[in-house]
Amino acid sequence: MLKAPFWLPRTFRTSRALTRTAAARRPLATALAHAIPQAPQEAIRLRQYQEECIQSVLSYLEKGHKRLGISLATGSGKTVIFTRLIDRVKSQTSNADQTLILAHRRELVQQAARHCEKAYPEKSIEIEMGETRASGAADITVASVRSLVSGDRLSKFERSRFKLVLVDEAHHIVAPGYMQVLEHFGLEIPRETGPALVGVSATFSRFDGLRLGAAIDHIVYHKDYIDMIGEKWLADVMFTTVKSRANLSKVKLSNDGDFATAQLAKAVNTPENNEITFKAWQAEAGGRKSTLVFCVDLDHVSNLTSVFRQHGIDARYITGSTKKRIRGERLDSFRERKFPVLLNCGVFTEGTDIPNIDCVLLARPTKSRNLLVQMIGRGMRLHPGKDNCHVIDMVSSLETGIVSVPTLFGLDPSEIVEKATPAQMKDLKTRRLEEQDSGNRETPSPSPWSSASPDISDYRLTITHYDTVQDLIDDTSGERHIRALSANAWVQTSDTKFALSARNGVLTVELNAESSSSSSSSTTNNDRKFLVIYKSTLRPPRHQDKGPLQPARTIATSPTLSDAIHAADTFAATKFERIFINTQSEWRRQPASEGQLAFLNRFRGDEEPLTADQVTKGKAADMLTKWKFGARGRFEKMLVRKRREEREVRRVERGEELRRREEVCVGPLQA
Repeated sequence: MLKAPFWLPRTFRTSRALTRTAAARRPLATALAHAIPQAPQEAIRLRQYQEECIQSVLSYLEKGHKRLGISLATGSGKTVIFTRLIDRVKSQTSNADQTLILAHRRELVQQAARHCEKAYPEKSIEIEMGETRASGAADITVASVRSLVSGDRLSKFERSRFKLVLVDEAHHIVAPGYMQVLEHFGLEIPRETGPALVGVSATFSRFDGLRLGAAIDHIVYHKDYIDMIGEKWLADVMFTTVKSRANLSKVKLSNDGDFATAQLAKAVNTPENNEITFKAWQAEAGGRKSTLVFCVDLDHVSNLTSVFRQHGIDARYITGSTKKRIRGERLDSFRERKFPVLLNCGVFTEGTDIPNIDCVLLARPTKSRNLLVQMIGRGMRLHPGKDNCHVIDMVSSLETGIVSVPTLFGLDPSEIVEKATPAQMKDLKTRRLEEQDSGNRETPSPSPWSSASPDISDYRLTITHYDTVQDLIDDTSGERHIRALSANAWVQTSDTKFALSARNGVLTVELNAESSSSSSSSTTNNDRKFLVIYKSTLRPPRHQDKGPLQPARTIATSPTLSDAIHAADTFAATKFERIFINTQSEWRRQPASEGQLAFLNRFRGDEEPLTADQVTKGKAADMLTKWKFGARGRFEKMLVRKRREEREVRRVERGEELRRREEVCVGPLQA
């Protein structure tokens, strides 16, 4: 009989609860045996921060909190931490001693199974994935979410027997499959009874705007990659950005808010751009031993691989369609540094342990901070003989709200950096802020990139003074960057607020008052919070003829503007008709109506009235939204300021006149 590797489910080896009948139908086990080599049985010594993290989780559990999150950088040993939690978390009842580990990819399931076998050789461990089925009675079950929710496979897991549910890459936790599993275990809402939930991720945010708070109540520990590098737990990193020729201005967005893959590939995968990408790598990292390249799609992988090989570089690739045997062989060869460049598309963004990577080439643009951090994180693991990892970011067209290496440090993505360390990037950010503070504070509008950047800790809220209300409602500078993040007709109504208006309500995204009033020198990332607020203009059904409008309610909160906008867009899709809010709706290109023109012309004073051939309905609607939800108040404040300034001028003039009257001068007196 085929002997299974040490880390596979004990159902195939010595489990008393099950027979070996499944062993005969185990092609997956054979594949897994080839995919991951056996590791020696050895005690795992936790790093100081890993023990601190575990203690933080236990402390929150003792206080009665049940749904917890751990935020740790890629390469920090997240799997080690949560597998070591298994014995440290106490059972609430005598028969609740089982643990479920959830993951969404084969590699993560394999990795968790390996760590559990090393940590708990005495426990029964089973896998629920593909054709491999668990009994539901093992001490530890490691499950693929997709497999677990198919058919009736979830029903065999008895909720009362589980003390702990662990979720790897927990930024996926509010996806439907995960929520189905959580509901089965009574974790879809906070409860006093039932198992504890601990989710681990390096990127605790979602680009589609869905709130992680639906599944996790507290982030109990955080340590980001800059801290990890500073404490020498991760490899040092150098960043270089290169301007490519790709034009992303016409690339549409997919449902998850990132670039649509097919259109992005068409823009990026060109002979000219692929040649520039190779030359950038050759100039900056040609001597590196293990470069991992991220591409857009299969054709991009194939074409860029050909460019490397045409220049004499032994480059190979792995995609989702690469056969398992070939994939395993290429990965082994790459780990052993038998060839210098490995290209992929969407395979190695999560859960892949290739510590020898000393260069990451980002050949695909993205709007997702999570994806960017995950790609960079592939090169941060420590490895013998590896001094640092060189990250080369091919920055494309800057008019589309892309997320690039500079934006992670709060810099304009147009900043071109060369071999800059994280500390140098932070210093550069400080110098840019000092330069901005020493210049003219009354700049026309916030830089679109200061707000398009997902890390909004440096969001510079600037104040603009307008001479007339027309200038105010005509100013569209605030819309240029917000519409790089969204396809909807958001308008900037104040320095701290954006609005999206429809017939039956209005959504606003605004920086909370506490953040906006804090100085940039004293406000940290954690202090800043963007609120998504919804107010319906429809009265409740029972109060159609009387009573107030429905009160405003907060839909979501986020530390970043981009995530807040995506959360608002997700909500808007359920409340507003798309035709009224989308910037591409046909009606927006039609001439403005007489009613719109009449309203706008009230503020033109002696100016020549606007006509229908000068203003579209969409432009007029934006101006009216700006006036209704912010410009009116700003204009009134502007008038108060102007009156105050005029009074001050008159006071000075009167003082000058009185002073002149008291002067005695030699010479003739004026009549």
